[in-house]
Amino acid sequence: MRAVVVKSFGGPEALKVVDVAMPEPGAGQILVRVEGAAVNPVDLATRAGGMAEAGLMERRDVTGIGWDVAGRVEQVGPGVTGFAAGDRVIGMRDRLDLSLGAYAEFMVLDASAAAPAPEGLTAIEAATLPLAALTASQSLDLLGLAAGETLLVTGAAGAVGGFAVELAALRGLRVVAQAGGDAEELVRGLGAHAFVERSEALADRARDLVPGGVDGVLDAAVLGLPAFDAVRSRGAFVSVIGGTAPPPLRGVRVLDQWIAADGRTLAGLSDLVREGRLTTRVAATFPLEDAAHAHERFAKGGLRGRLVLTP
Repeated sequence: MRAVVVKSFGGPEALKVVDVAMPEPGAGQILVRVEGAAVNPVDLATRAGGMAEAGLMERRDVTGIGWDVAGRVEQVGPGVTGFAAGDRVIGMRDRLDLSLGAYAEFMVLDASAAAPAPEGLTAIEAATLPLAALTASQSLDLLGLAAGETLLVTGAAGAVGGFAVELAALRGLRVVAQAGGDAEELVRGLGAHAFVERSEALADRARDLVPGGVDGVLDAAVLGLPAFDAVRSRGAFVSVIGGTAPPPLRGVRVLDQWIAADGRTLAGLSDLVREGRLTTRVAATFPLEDAAHAHERFAKGGLRGRLVLTP
């Protein structure tokens, strides 16, 4: 089968399409025929060597790329009872030290990391859900805000930020969304109560809207201190990239989100999509062979959704 791997860290040109042996599912695993694989920031960081330099993965002769997958179950391993061949599924791997990822024709996935794909969506649309929506959901869980409290979401027009706005609104939070000026209609449609344009002084504007500061910040844009200054004393702040949060000043609970695969939560998110209460967004698609071009486009920014690779 064909797969995209990295043999030497570097720019997009480091992504190589190779022929590899078909993987086999072990106990508690499923083999998925990949129909869509979303491109995420962690993919670019892995390819460039950033994750290895940070000590989050070992250097390997061959490194697989891609966390998000949507497709059909091809085969189930021993002990798997929740899935059968032919089932439409979505899932996410949360390990960096693997020789094969979602950028491939087939992918082995822990059954505990998979969930039924949302009914009514294509595999390309469904592939945008796992990592981004789980990041938003798990970040909100860490913040622990109660209904009626205020939340600032930075990067609210992006994949993680957009899901965060929708999920926060569903939890009864009052959302202040920060994004580019051309995204105001989009983020208000997702459930934001107030909007801060990206060029504005974030903390000052947020405190104008919420005197004393917001109760919590979900920093999807990884702005750090400019977003931190918008939260009230003894509030809560979470960064969606582990290790990037500012110091815990003013009694603020400062939290790092380390994404973890969770099929049960993902199944609930899939249900929300099916019910029309959570919105997937595809910015563009690329064939597997054009993974390098997809990474180049992703790095330019300004996307209103995820890029998806198709084998």
